[in-house]
Amino acid sequence: MDKFPAFLLLPFLCFFHSLFLSDADVTGNSSDPGLTLSADSLCAQLIEPNGYFCTEHTIQTKDGYLLALQRVSSRSGDLKVQQGHPVLLQHGLFMAGDAWFLDSTEQSLGFILADQGFDVWVGNVRGTRWSHGHISLLDTDKEFWEWSWQELALYDLAEMLHYIHAITSSKIFIVGHSQGTIMSLAALTQPDIVEMVEAAALLSPISYLEHVSAPLVLRMVAMHLDQMVLALGLHQLNFRSDVLVNLVDSLCDDHVDCTDFLSSITGQNCCFNKTRMNFYLEYEPHPSSVKNLRHLFQMIRQGTFSQYDYGVLKNLLIYGQFKPPAFDLNNIPKSLPIWMSYGGNDALADATDVQRTLEELSSKPELLYLDNYGHIDFLLSVKANRDIYNHMIGFFRGGKLG
Repeated sequence: MDKFPAFLLLPFLCFFHSLFLSDADVTGNSSDPGLTLSADSLCAQLIEPNGYFCTEHTIQTKDGYLLALQRVSSRSGDLKVQQGHPVLLQHGLFMAGDAWFLDSTEQSLGFILADQGFDVWVGNVRGTRWSHGHISLLDTDKEFWEWSWQELALYDLAEMLHYIHAITSSKIFIVGHSQGTIMSLAALTQPDIVEMVEAAALLSPISYLEHVSAPLVLRMVAMHLDQMVLALGLHQLNFRSDVLVNLVDSLCDDHVDCTDFLSSITGQNCCFNKTRMNFYLEYEPHPSSVKNLRHLFQMIRQGTFSQYDYGVLKNLLIYGQFKPPAFDLNNIPKSLPIWMSYGGNDALADATDVQRTLEELSSKPELLYLDNYGHIDFLLSVKANRDIYNHMIGFFRGGKLG
């Protein structure tokens, strides 16, 4: 079989970060100690060229990672007198904060929310291009990649919320896509985190992955791709490397038809602009960790929404029990407003798994179901403003959320 084009990896990366750049930041003269300046930054690359006000911020997690946050306001706004409600955008797997600004100002959620007067904050998890490494570890160190979405939820997302809350003195709206929803739901089960959140909007919401139907994903799980990568001595997942491109290519054989690579990973997407793929790949993919992939595969194999499974003996040492503790969705307060949008063609955030999430929540989230939407459409659909984002903004502004 002919090799699939490397550029088609982007749809795969929307689910599951080598171009890791450690930007040299210069601390700005500001009363905000986290404010930074950089010529090679998300603000400089994608946001300011479109005429929007943007500042770069650096925060440190409890385990020493240095994360980038961007703060964005509209072309007619001023960050110094920003009055809108703060909203944090949390990207998915193998992506970073640029994911919210890849299309036009009329189509990209980051621009749309800024134009609607929101105080937009853009999250970037550890290991991504826009974040800034670690206080003592190098990205070439094995230990640098010793994390999964569990740490992204309990350390990265938690620290982002603490920082924004301290700056704005306001509770925060969270918007997540894909892995960003896994992080959000896990974090919201923690009382010290959820108290900083005003409401949550989840695109392609995931807490369970038992009913993933994407053929190539199921093939990867069955072939134990996570263990294969570890056997190669890799701890960083970098899908710009020849090793991993060739490894995924080897899975496209008589068992899986990869001629439509996008559909084999995400389900059939109706509405994103395929002609912009080369532009998207100027920014994507970003690295992630092998441990993160293993954690996601555990969710598929075991049908759980739990902390990382180290095996019986290590679980006993770390957790004091044979199995890892579950993230109990019932612990998310009933009073927290939640809005979810999911699609009939999404082969990752399957409707059956979404229903299980809904059954375990104590609240009744507002729902928007789009029968023809696939996994990527919720982020990159050319019609998302009309189909999805207007509804989300209405939710944020409704009743006491206004």
